[in-house]
Amino acid sequence: MVQGPIPAPPRQATPSPVRPSARPATAKPARPAARKVAGEGVGPVVDGPRVGPVEVTGAESIVKSLEAVGVDTVFGIPGGAILPLYDPLMDSQKLRHILVRHEQGGGHAASGYAHASGKVGVCMATSGPGATNLVTPIADANIDSIPMVAITGQVAASSIGTDAFQEADIVGITMPVTKHNYLVTDPADIPRTIAEAFHIARTGRPGPVLVDIAKSAMQATTTFSWPQELDLPGYHPVTKPHSKQIREAAKLLATARKPVLYVGGGVVRADASAELRRLVDLSGAPAVTTLMARGALPDSHPQNLGMPGMHGTVPAVAALQQADLVVALGARFDDRVTGRLDSFAPNAVIVHADIDPAEIGKNRVVDVPIVGDLREVLADLLPELAREQETHGKPDVEAWWQLIDGWRETYPLGYTEPADGLLAPSTSSSVSGHCPDRSPCTSAASASTRCGPRSSSATSTRARGSTRAASAPWATRCPPPWAPRSRVPTPPCGRSTATAASR
Repeated sequence: MVQGPIPAPPRQATPSPVRPSARPATAKPARPAARKVAGEGVGPVVDGPRVGPVEVTGAESIVKSLEAVGVDTVFGIPGGAILPLYDPLMDSQKLRHILVRHEQGGGHAASGYAHASGKVGVCMATSGPGATNLVTPIADANIDSIPMVAITGQVAASSIGTDAFQEADIVGITMPVTKHNYLVTDPADIPRTIAEAFHIARTGRPGPVLVDIAKSAMQATTTFSWPQELDLPGYHPVTKPHSKQIREAAKLLATARKPVLYVGGGVVRADASAELRRLVDLSGAPAVTTLMARGALPDSHPQNLGMPGMHGTVPAVAALQQADLVVALGARFDDRVTGRLDSFAPNAVIVHADIDPAEIGKNRVVDVPIVGDLREVLADLLPELAREQETHGKPDVEAWWQLIDGWRETYPLGYTEPADGLLAPSTSSSVSGHCPDRSPCTSAASASTRCGPRSSSATSTRARGSTRAASAPWATRCPPPWAPRSRVPTPPCGRSTATAASR
């Protein structure tokens, strides 16, 4: 049973339903009537809130709240309804405001900042058109599970619902593409709302939270008091996996003859790259990494087959198609990976581990579902797999690797040097792959220059950059940098993603 929406608090801050991010069908964890979260667990608490209530304006309360949760960078553009916030924001010694030229760019910048830093990205915009310009980056962060808080100004509380100048129901507009959102009309609600927003954005399956604050609430005087605990009944993200499901997954992985580890962005979100590396080494299974998981496993690792799907490598696609076991770790079985679902990995048993139970079984029927934080899932799976190997011995995957190595030799990645002497995108990516001690930054203006280099670059560590894989507004078809078609034989993958991957 999926968790229900968060009940509205008794004050005027009006929340929307929270996207479910917890409870496996096979587990029945003990659930308190109301889970309370310490204020320090949400973020660092500034000294001010500890010495007692302080008389401030609503705008100053927002700034103090952002400082309390540890925010150091905000992306935004001033506008009428958000303008009262900018005076205390400019006076802050802890917050850096980056002025962007368009609200959509500010939202994408906040998303990229969160992806690169591991912190919650923050962006702000004014009411009406300013807020609606944030819809695309909010939707992008929602699909890519990026923790982000968007703060928007709203017309005065007395004018809400009157079609006032630059009024838009941004809460209603963004409800389908946010993990949670709020409308704040009482300045006394600001500290608790900001604390809840950041806690929801970064826990469970990360995602965007929108906080819409009326201009009248920013201008009014209130008493700032930082909450020491949060009461969020109905929001109980499960992080600890069920032990029975872990044992079943370990048995399958210890006996499979053609296993594949299908690694998604959830591994990066859970900061579980070290645990993934140990699982790859212990199991001896090949691994494929999605675009959002690039860097979770070094490309130089001999068991990394590269990206799967239409922008991936032939060995990665063929291995998934012919596998007898697919262990999906924080992946969504996206259509760019699977192609036609009815022909994707037709003979494979599916183990799917994810923090969000709504993703399990959504696209592909799953044999062993595991709900939990990927870092804890892998931490429990490793010793269980070691015990299975001690009992039954390591599986014989030699024939499987001989087949994969044959695909690698037959279908290598390659590109043709431009005749005009200009550098191809794949060239710059290949050069950066030879600098393991440096962290090169690349920028892509379109999907064709974004996906192509990713297929041929050598990533040695977790990527410290931003790549939008879900809903980039400029998304177009991006062919991978294969050798000329006349040199590439027909791939051994059959239908589904193989045809697209060989183009």
